Amino acid sequence: MQEFSLADTYGVTAQDYTTAGDASAAIKRKLKQLGVDSGVLRRIAVASYEAELNLIIHSHGGQLTLTMTPTEIALVSNDSGPGIPDINQALQEGFSTASEEARNLGFGAGMGLPNMKRNADDFHIESEVGKGTLIRMRFHLNKS
Repeated sequence: MQEFSLADTYGVTAQDYTTAGDASAAIKRKLKQLGVDSGVLRRIAVASYEAELNLIIHSHGGQLTLTMTPTEIALVSNDSGPGIPDINQALQEGFSTASEEARNLGFGAGMGLPNMKRNADDFHIESEVGKGTLIRMRFHLNKS
């Protein structure tokens, strides 16, 4: 793998289900081109997809920011939106506040935050009702 730092930001539009998965696919392509270990790549792909879907379903819009150093990859999801009133409840598998539209499209099963937390080596979430949500995830790179 190449030894350098990288930073990219991907805008995600609220309620735009037609672009769902575009940002996470771009992240996966970029990291694959850079030679990220397939196991780490899979975990980042899952976490970035879940974060992107949460931005589409639950926020008023936001962004995913990817940074990479020789030792780790960080993924940050930042949105303006309604915020999360009870983070502990939102982290429970199956809990969802997704709209009927999202559910009818096959989204909103309540696995987004749990999947992000499960796949990240470090996971931190902060949210303020009426302001938005910030999720920071870190993934340690395997050294070959």
